[in-house]
Amino acid sequence: MPSPKTGNYRWVVVALLFFATTINYLDRQVLSYLKPTLEKEFGWDNTTYGYINGLFQLFYATGLLISGRFIDKIGTKLGYTISIVVWSLAAMLHAIAKTSYGFMAARGLLGLGESGNFPSAIRSVAEWFPKRERAFATGIFNSGANIGAVAAPICIPLILGLYGWQAAFIITGGIGFVWLIFWVIFYEIPSKKKNLDPAELALINEDAVAETAADAKIGWGALFRIRQTWAFITGKFLTDPIWYFFLTWLPDYFSKTFHLDLKKPTLPLIIIYTATTVGSIGGGYLSSYLIKKGWSPFKARKVSMLIFALCVVPIASARFCTDMWQAVALISLAAAAHQAWSANLYTSMSDHFPKSSVSSVTGIGGMAGSFSGFVFPIVIGYVLDIYTRLGNVTVGYNLIFLFCGIAYILAWTITHFLMRNARPVV
Repeated sequence: MPSPKTGNYRWVVVALLFFATTINYLDRQVLSYLKPTLEKEFGWDNTTYGYINGLFQLFYATGLLISGRFIDKIGTKLGYTISIVVWSLAAMLHAIAKTSYGFMAARGLLGLGESGNFPSAIRSVAEWFPKRERAFATGIFNSGANIGAVAAPICIPLILGLYGWQAAFIITGGIGFVWLIFWVIFYEIPSKKKNLDPAELALINEDAVAETAADAKIGWGALFRIRQTWAFITGKFLTDPIWYFFLTWLPDYFSKTFHLDLKKPTLPLIIIYTATTVGSIGGGYLSSYLIKKGWSPFKARKVSMLIFALCVVPIASARFCTDMWQAVALISLAAAAHQAWSANLYTSMSDHFPKSSVSSVTGIGGMAGSFSGFVFPIVIGYVLDIYTRLGNVTVGYNLIFLFCGIAYILAWTITHFLMRNARPVV
């Protein structure tokens, strides 16, 4: 354990990553809360809305494939800077869209820019934290996704009511440029950071001997021949679209099923996304706690992920909910479990790969998750439109919740067999 005198600048880095991720998810959430307003103005149906969000995921997937390797080459500081400039501009460009195609173009650029967030953040954690602290640090910054989702149902309806839908895109997009000032001033890799406490630097580098021995460059194509890469791809492919569903379609679900007014701050959605913050931090804490108790990092991550996969299963019973708060409870548990799962999935990847390849593997896995996230909203749109025409949109949502309930157990089972006897990649 570090002594009480050990510096804590690494947690300043986590704070920067946390706020960047908060902004990232706030910007992508704006559209879902403006859906009823934009449906009336542009004549969208569920299928059109599904295509618009699917296009975001397609460009997000493409961007992840490129940005991971790009950030490994140019470094986290410059990589993050480019990423947030692009996505903040894209978020603001939604305000000048005059047609559905204009929204698709802005949405695609937003996905391309936002794709740099997680490869940059995961690499930053690998640079600033020893293995035993990485899951907790990842859980903290990853909870920014939840805070962004909590902020959206509070601030977006207020901005919409006061200034109109265009202002919602401009104001939220502009926040990224404020964050950029702090990033440029405060971030640097530990070896170049002036006045960093030597004791903290020693703590950060406690895995340095083992990691340096394994930190040879791995060719981008060679990564696809490694089982650990495919375990990460599988985990992201099967579970990421569930999280995108929670972000993109839950406002519509509560509006259509329980007649929730999205023009006002919405308590059920605030509760759900607040629960995900607890899941993200708690999920990272659990595996870090088990490691401190003597468990190997691999075992701690695997057991933690199994627990969280089981916590998602009850959402399949959402079809029996007759009361809105029953649905809130089930979805809150599942969404919190997803973020706990995600914190450990990301960290298990950084445990197994050298720092020089962390962003590349994050990008490859994120690309897989985003590709499935591209297909999933289009399928959701078709399913919901079919059942809307039949007069019961709730049945369509019930089918989607059933898939959500089994996806994590399936992902855990496949990754378990892929990762048996796995060791850090050399």
